[in-house]
Amino acid sequence: MQLIPDHLLGKEFMPGGNLADYKTQDGVFQEFLLEGADPKTAAYVLLDWKAAMPDAKYLAHMGGYFGTDNGKPVYVFTKGPFIVGIIGLSEEKADAEGRRFAARL
Repeated sequence: MQLIPDHLLGKEFMPGGNLADYKTQDGVFQEFLLEGADPKTAAYVLLDWKAAMPDAKYLAHMGGYFGTDNGKPVYVFTKGPFIVGIIGLSEEKADAEGRRFAARL
């Protein structure tokens, strides 16, 4: 795990946060977590992600978006003030991992 002080993943709209690398039976992927000032701030960052992924698909059950960024699949959602992202997994696997992650927040 790394603590990135600012512009997580090189995104101008992203503040700093945690970025972790995983290797599981589902594959090799990354997860990020950052805490916004409040849920409204997190929602604005989520909209920035939507704009950054031209193929963003809204996933209503988690209130997030799945798309691609720099050629990699990305699933990003919010829970309260938290912004959570999973990079490198298919939509189905990212959804399952996102549900597990959200349950721990």
